[in-house]
Formats: sequence, C-alpha cells, structure tokens
Amino acid sequence: MWLGAALFCLTTPAGVYSLILTRLGASMPDALVVHRLHFAFTVTFHYLFPQLTMGLALLIVILKSMALRTGEEHYNRAARFWMKIFGINFALGVVTGIPMEFQFGTNWAQFSRAAGGVIGQTLAMEGIFSFFLESSFLGLFLYGEKRLGPKGHWFAAFMVFLGSWLSGYLIVATDAWMQRPVGYSLGPNGEITLTSFWGLLLNRWALWQYAHNMSGAVITAAFVMAALGAFYLLVGRHQSYGQTFVRLGVMVGIIATLFQLFPSGDGQGRLLARHQPLTLAAMEGLFHSQKGAPIALVGQPDMENQRLDNPLLIPRTLSFLTYRHWASEVKGLDAFPQSDWPDNVPLVYYAYHVMVGLGTIFIAIMLVCAWKLWKGTLYASRGTLWVLMLSLPFPYIANTAGWMTAEVGRQPWVIYGLMRTAAGVSPQVSSGNVWFTLLGFMGMYLVLGILFLFLLYRVVEVGPEPLPLFVPPKS
Repeated sequence: MWLGAALFCLTTPAGVYSLILTRLGASMPDALVVHRLHFAFTVTFHYLFPQLTMGLALLIVILKSMALRTGEEHYNRAARFWMKIFGINFALGVVTGIPMEFQFGTNWAQFSRAAGGVIGQTLAMEGIFSFFLESSFLGLFLYGEKRLGPKGHWFAAFMVFLGSWLSGYLIVATDAWMQRPVGYSLGPNGEITLTSFWGLLLNRWALWQYAHNMSGAVITAAFVMAALGAFYLLVGRHQSYGQTFVRLGVMVGIIATLFQLFPSGDGQGRLLARHQPLTLAAMEGLFHSQKGAPIALVGQPDMENQRLDNPLLIPRTLSFLTYRHWASEVKGLDAFPQSDWPDNVPLVYYAYHVMVGLGTIFIAIMLVCAWKLWKGTLYASRGTLWVLMLSLPFPYIANTAGWMTAEVGRQPWVIYGLMRTAAGVSPQVSSGNVWFTLLGFMGMYLVLGILFLFLLYRVVEVGPEPLPLFVPPKS
C-alpha cells in the first residue's frame, strides 16, 4: 500500500501539471515532461489515502486503549467506526499504489537498472513485512473481535498501527536515500551497489523526514476526526460520538501541529541547509547569497530579474533558523550553476510557502480549540465547530505541498548528485505512449474517486451507532 506513498522519490512529482508543461516544456524533451507528469498524477492521487490511514492507525489504538481501560462500549464502537473508514482508505491505497510499482519498469527503466540494487532492499521489506503485517491484522480487527476478546482486539489494532508506521518508514528511507545517498559504491558500468544496509536504514535524512512526514499524517487524521465530530455536533446526530471525535482530534492535533513545527520541521530544514543548500535557496526565494539573510513571509519570484517582488521580510531570521547565528551567510541561487537549479523555482517557492502557511494556521486553529475544550465551551461554539469542519481538506493540501517542495526542489536530480532525472527515464517509451496511459489512469481514478466518496458517505450517514428507525412518541 505504501509503495506509492513515498515514491514521490522516483520521478519527483512536479505538482501543478499544466504549469509543468508550460514552464518545463521548452527546456526538456517532451517525453521526459510527460513521464514526470504521469508519475506526479498517480502518486499525488495515491497519497490522499495513506496519509489518512497512517494517522488514523494511531488514533484507533488510542480509542481501543480507552475502551480497554474504561470498559465502555462507546469507545469500542468509535474504534470500529473509524476502522471502517481506515479499511476503505486502505483498499483505495492498495489499488492506486500497485500501478506505481510497474512504472519503475515502464517509465523509469534506466533509474531502476542503476539503483534497483539499493532501493529494492527497502521496497521489498515494505511489501513482504509491513504490508502483510498490516493487512493481516486489519482483517482480524474487522472480523475477529468475538474470537479475539478485548485484549486480542486491542493487539490487532496495535499491529495494524505498527505495520502502517513501519511501512511508512521503509518508504521514507527509500526517498531519503535518493535525497542523500549513503552506503553505496559505483560499479564499472555505472550501477549503484549497496555497501551498508544499516547506512541505508539509518540514514539521518530518513530519521528527520520520517518524523516530519508522520506528524503530517497524524495532523490529517486529527483534522478529519475533529471535522467529522464537528459535523455530527452541528447537525445534532451522534452527539456523544461527535464530542469524543472532536476531543480526541483536538488533543492529538495540538501535539502533532506543534511537533511538525519543532523539532521535526526545524531538524529537516537544518539538514536541508547542510546537504541541499540550493533547494533551501529556492524554497526561500533567496536569489543572492547574503549574511544575516531574511526570511520572506510573502513575495513573488521574478526569475527574469532574479529577485523577489513585493517581499515582506523578517530581517536576519533565515540565518538564525538555519545556523543559529544572526549574521551567518546563507547561500543563494547565485552560488550555484543555473544548470543545477530546480527547473521550476517558483513552484518550489510557492509549494513551500503554502505548506508553512497552512501549518501555521493549523497551530492557531488547534490552540483556539484546545483553549475552548479546556474551558468546556467548544462543543457549544458553533462558529469554532464550523471552522473545524471546513478545515478538513487543508491538511491534504499541506501534505501535498510539502512533498512537492521536497521532490521538485531536488530537481534536476532523481538521485541527488548521482543521476539526473533525464538519465533515468525509459528511452524507448515515447511521449504518445505515456499520454495514452495517463489519460486512461485519469479516467479510472475519476471512477475510483467517485466510488470512494460514495462509500465514505454511506459510512458517515450510518454513523458509529445506527439510529433507531422509529422513535415512539412520548406519552
């Protein structure tokens, strides 16, 4: 399932598809543009599902733990309800993830030939260990509660959580190696051979990226749970469950949003400055190296004049955040050859600022909700509940923007410093062939998306506890 979740690593999804074609088409072969577009579409659609299941796995374990500790059936019903939503997302994640495995051979044969001996290790472990662990215990959770008993059912939920998070780590470790290759050697024909298995698994980049990625997944799940709870409270249905969903979503969400900022975001950013300073310059719109570099809250990159138009700057902040010294020099784009620049600097800049801006809003929302929850006024505050409910899609946008920042920012490398993206494609596959399959995937995924929304609607409509069909009148 998680194969596609991090195979943002492969072709470095370029995000805004029409923008890619217009901005990149003049500077790279048409087939390469469409190959990237193809993978960008499939992986972006796919990752809508794993980010929720990875976050929900943790929340379901919390609900089952509360059921085990209190003995209240209320929490068991809540856990079963969310596991149904988990199962739907899991199924769609599997269906949309499998095609990306074949894209290694069909679209990126040269990359697979060169690096298959390295990335094959983590991808095989993800499929053999994590996926089967998760899927097996998911079946036991959904259909084996009576035979397992309370403790066994809790254990099944925990193993689903363990499998999904282990799967996430192995995929992130794959991407981290492509961002910062370690533990390898080059063969006589250019093939890349793994020399340190533990170097691959314990890559420092993987540790920070995993922490940042998983906190993003938990934020998505926390907002989805809180949003659905707010919906139930606003419409006056399943109110006890609505309160539970809002309370748990806010409590977990406040921790996850703060963790996303520090230490995970800070650690990832400092690692980026050390190993990919060019990407950092593109993210910040820093065209010229300078000491005491400012951080840009807003602004528009002007590539022709190599400047940031209409900037709103906080002086010297970037230097301090990056190197812990107000006067440190931060390298700008001008410190590197233009041939090594990301091929779409404005997209990297805007994606990064969308991610950071939304992350700041998430912290503000969760702080207000946590305050009202502590005061005991949240459930009756319809305005705040509306904000929670309408916030549901934005964590998906923030996670997608974050991956776009990382993967488009790594361009023009598919393996940073080792292999350029243009060298990794399948040379015998024409742009017409890729367009044909891409249009087919778009049609199939449209149908899958409609089916997904229909199934979710049915689950949400029934709710955690079916309402009685007939309520007798009071005498």
